[in-house]
Amino acid sequence: MHGANEPNEPIRVVIADDERLVRMGLRVVIDAEPDLTVVGEAADGSSVLPLVREQRPDVVLMDVRMPEVDGIRATALVLDALPEPPRVLVVTTFENDDYVYQALRAGAAGFLLKRARATELVQAIRLVARGDSLLYPAAIRELAAARRSTIGSGPARRADPTARLTEREGQVLRLITTGLNNAEIADQLLLSHETVKTHVANVLAKLGARDRTQAVIIAYEVGFVSPG
Repeated sequence: MHGANEPNEPIRVVIADDERLVRMGLRVVIDAEPDLTVVGEAADGSSVLPLVREQRPDVVLMDVRMPEVDGIRATALVLDALPEPPRVLVVTTFENDDYVYQALRAGAAGFLLKRARATELVQAIRLVARGDSLLYPAAIRELAAARRSTIGSGPARRADPTARLTEREGQVLRLITTGLNNAEIADQLLLSHETVKTHVANVLAKLGARDRTQAVIIAYEVGFVSPG
């Protein structure tokens, strides 16, 4: 699981996709890298959690559209059932798919398009394995805009946790939603890297977010930032 492997051990990956050819293609790309290894494959969402328990991967590549148990439910099951869950990277055909939004909302660390180049795939796996989020602010903005237009403003969809943020934490969250990393936020706000790291940790804690991606989604859902 994430954080369980030693520095010199390869990053352990589980592939969950109902299409055998897709699994084979992903495995070939991943196993060609010396620092990555595929430790298991799941052909449907229901077998992901048992496989993860058995193989203790660092990263799960999760197809969102699978029979019986879809990738959203499988993501939630994995993240909720385990004390140190792997990072989940959603692999999808369409970036504006509501399934993607729901998977990110459930705690996936990011998403990758099935047409991505092999280099993008392996970089994404390395990125999420070290604890970063694979954030595409523009795509998440579009997903959030579509989501808000379908659910409308409605009666209090959820309590607004952003009300608990200090002014500085609010500034940090706004910059996170634009896709800036800690170093870039530090430059923008003229703060030290450590100070920004502390602010980001506080933002995630107050929002009840697993990572930056979830924080961005919450910020859009409660109207702290607007998709426009």
